[in-house]
Amino acid sequence: MPAMSEFDHLDLDGHLLRLLLAVLEEGSITRAAQRLGVTQSAVSHLLDKLRGIVGDPLFVKSGRGIVPTAHAQALAVRARVILDQLRSFSHAAGFDPATLVASVTIAANDLQRDLLLPMLLRYVRAQAPGFAMRVIPSDVPTLEMLRDEQCQLVITPRPPEGTDILQKRLFQDRYRVFYDASQREPPRSAEEYLAAEHVSVLYEPRRRLDIDEVLAARGLQRRFVALVPGFAGIGPFLRGSQSIATLPSLLRAHLLSGFEIAPVPLDCPPMPMYMVWHLRHQADPVHRWLRQQLEMVVAPALAAAAEQMPAPGESVQRARAPRPSVVGSKALRR
Repeated sequence: MPAMSEFDHLDLDGHLLRLLLAVLEEGSITRAAQRLGVTQSAVSHLLDKLRGIVGDPLFVKSGRGIVPTAHAQALAVRARVILDQLRSFSHAAGFDPATLVASVTIAANDLQRDLLLPMLLRYVRAQAPGFAMRVIPSDVPTLEMLRDEQCQLVITPRPPEGTDILQKRLFQDRYRVFYDASQREPPRSAEEYLAAEHVSVLYEPRRRLDIDEVLAARGLQRRFVALVPGFAGIGPFLRGSQSIATLPSLLRAHLLSGFEIAPVPLDCPPMPMYMVWHLRHQADPVHRWLRQQLEMVVAPALAAAAEQMPAPGESVQRARAPRPSVVGSKALRR
């Protein structure tokens, strides 16, 4: 490693800070190189340079991989702040999407990912060809995801709470009972519903769905026979079985298009969907523009989903329902 005296703080630049974050977040020089679009040797060379500047090994071997030192983790927090300031500095004179070259990480689970993000990417790249999107699972999002810059935007029905976290509602959906009509009828009463075998989603860190919170307050609970880590895993457990699943109605437009739906036969709260971001990005012109684009795609994305959703009781190949049971946000009401 170069001696610290060979470098001074003026050798630092945004590229080195971005490299530090890439290696730390990927946990691998190989994956960091792929993410940055450079060779492994280039990453190793620049990492040696950064080690010389800060006087710390930054990463050490652990098994077959590498882990950051405590100093690297502390520097990463400061690096994110500096990169945010550099980004704001570069756009201070005005923001032109046509000149934007950026990659943004968005956290979303499979419902909101499939519903919104493909259309968002098309909208954004039509204006900003240099834009790229990375999507990661949001699970039950935590404050650290936004504070530590694991992502720049979260789309979730469950915003984390924090004084430095901002949110805006995008739309609202209703829960419906999904079932295989070749195997059973829908539950007609609360008693039938609670007696049924249920399949559901369980995200980490573990947290019950809102309907289960309501039931628990009444001293009731559902009987689960399968819990899966995402909506895409529900279908195989429902198909050919008498199990039911209580899920957002919009899933019938894509992931669960082959199943029938029915109202939940007891009081069930709606499912709102929010976009969530950290306070540091509130005034950033690029981030503000991206949030505006996301709001703009909500209405056409929901309309496209409505065209794909058969009316309850009709086969998937027959008539299309005019719209899913969704209540619009400001973006929808425009």
